[in-house]
Amino acid sequence: MGAPVDRFQNTRQPDRDWWCELWPDPAAVLRKLGLEAGDSLADVGCGDGYFTIPAAELVAPATVYAIDADGTMLDEIDAGAIERGVENVVTVSGDARELASLLPERVDVVLIANTFHGVEAPTAFAEQVFRSLRPGGRFAVVNWHDRPAEETTVLGEPRGPPSALRMTPDETRSVVAPAGFEAADEVDLPPYHYGLVFRRSHDR
Repeated sequence: MGAPVDRFQNTRQPDRDWWCELWPDPAAVLRKLGLEAGDSLADVGCGDGYFTIPAAELVAPATVYAIDADGTMLDEIDAGAIERGVENVVTVSGDARELASLLPERVDVVLIANTFHGVEAPTAFAEQVFRSLRPGGRFAVVNWHDRPAEETTVLGEPRGPPSALRMTPDETRSVVAPAGFEAADEVDLPPYHYGLVFRRSHDR
């Protein structure tokens, strides 16, 4: 998912079966993060669109940009959107570290789910997000809690990134805030995740 794996570590697309077991209702997760009708969205490291297509249904008629470096995943999103009659998804192939130049317009929300832990230069990436958002826009980060992998099991197996890559909410705040974001709202996303929703401050 997202930029090449040497830059976004441990971010390969998970198997759909345990993804569904973890979050059987992706739209409910998005609503908890504050996404609503009319919000344009960039789903960064979108993978096969597990959140992308539900997001598009939720925010329609606003546009959802699906950003990923893996063209095969983007093809799956295009096919899934056609199958579900979703017409407001735009797939974008490219390096997420250049997000601001990939998007044709600024958006209301940037979402990065299960990928931020692998970003090599998180503050620099957050600066790209800042430049991609409209004034007052939001940056939603979904992260695994900082727990040992053996404690975050799905379908009987340890899941998620190595313990050394996991970030507490405060650690996430500490690398995002310097990019120009105001204090984040924290959302519990059981069983093993949290969400932080940062708001873009005024232009610096």
